[in-house]
Amino acid sequence: MRASRFKLLIVTLWVGSLWSIGYIAAPTLFATLSDRVLAGTIAGSLFRIEAWLSIGCAVVSLVTAKASTGETVDKSWLRLVWVMLACALIGHFALHPFMTAIREAAGPDGVMNSASRTQFGILHGVSSAIYLIQSLLGAALVVKSK
Repeated sequence: MRASRFKLLIVTLWVGSLWSIGYIAAPTLFATLSDRVLAGTIAGSLFRIEAWLSIGCAVVSLVTAKASTGETVDKSWLRLVWVMLACALIGHFALHPFMTAIREAAGPDGVMNSASRTQFGILHGVSSAIYLIQSLLGAALVVKSK
């Protein structure tokens, strides 16, 4: 019983942070700050923190599920955790370094040439889609958590 409550707490922290940062904090930055470069820099920092939080919560969830004695672990729940972890890893280690490099190449004024802007837009779109998938899977994970 304690393990399942702890598991629910970790999942709630994970999914709540995904939604809070991705759908409240980051959009608020861009709506509030007139400097889009600054808003992007802060949002990037928040998403970096979120990626590490996601990785940590996934690992703790998997360890907790493995350590649960006497409780059967739902295989679909485990698959959700693994896919959400994969989303976090792909976003943080595969996409974000390229997006950061493009932004840094633009210089302190943040002005990108047309090709860089297109590349950044594509990477941002893919990253946003993966984040949305992770967020929706998170909703399913919360529902499946005991």
